[in-house]
Amino acid sequence: MQIDLIFALAVLIFSVILHEVAHGYMANYLGDPTARLQGRLTLNPLSHIDPIGSVILPAILALSHAPIIGYAKPVPYNPYNLQGKYDETLVAFAGPGTNIAIALILGLMIRFGAVSMSPALLNALATIVFINLMLALFNLIPLPPLDGSKVLSGILPAGLARTYDHFRANFERFGILAGTLLLLLIIYLLSDPFYKLVFFVFTLLTGQSVAV
Repeated sequence: MQIDLIFALAVLIFSVILHEVAHGYMANYLGDPTARLQGRLTLNPLSHIDPIGSVILPAILALSHAPIIGYAKPVPYNPYNLQGKYDETLVAFAGPGTNIAIALILGLMIRFGAVSMSPALLNALATIVFINLMLALFNLIPLPPLDGSKVLSGILPAGLARTYDHFRANFERFGILAGTLLLLLIIYLLSDPFYKLVFFVFTLLTGQSVAV
C-alpha cells in the first residue's frame, strides 16, 4: 500500500472523528449533555471508529479508485433536550461545518503560501483539504442517515418539512446497512459529477488546478 494512501486514510479517520465530536460539542452547548456523559467528546479513535464506516468502506473505495468517504459511530443526542427551533439543524450542520472550516483555513493557506511551501507540505495540506471537502459535501447530501437530511428538514417550510420527515422515517426503517449500500450506489452513479464538484471547490479555495 502506498504511503500516500495510508496518509489519506489517516486523514479521513481523524477528520471523521472531528466531524462527530463537533456534533457532540454543539449538542452539549445547546443543552444536551448526552454525548458528554457517554464519553464521546474525545479525540480517542477507539470511542468513534465504526468497523464498516471507518475502515472497510473507505478501504474498498480507495482500492476501487472511488472518492474516499467514510463515517464514524454517530454521536448520540437527545432532541428533547434541544429547545431552540433550529437546534437540531445546528447539531446536524456542526459536523460538515467543521470539515468546511478545516478545508477553508488550510485551503487559503495553500492559496496564499503555496510558493514558499515544500512539495511535501503542499501535498499534505492539499490531501487534508480535499478529503474534508469530500466529507462535507458528501454528508450534506439530503438522504438519511447523512447530516444533510436533518439540515434540509430544519430549513424547509413547515409543510414540506413534514412531508420530507415522513420520507426520512420510511427510509430509516431499512437500517444503517441498507442506507450504506444505497449511498455506495449513489457514489458509484454520481462519482464523476461529485468529483468535479469537489475539484471545483478545491480549486476555488486553493488556486491549485490539481488536488491530490
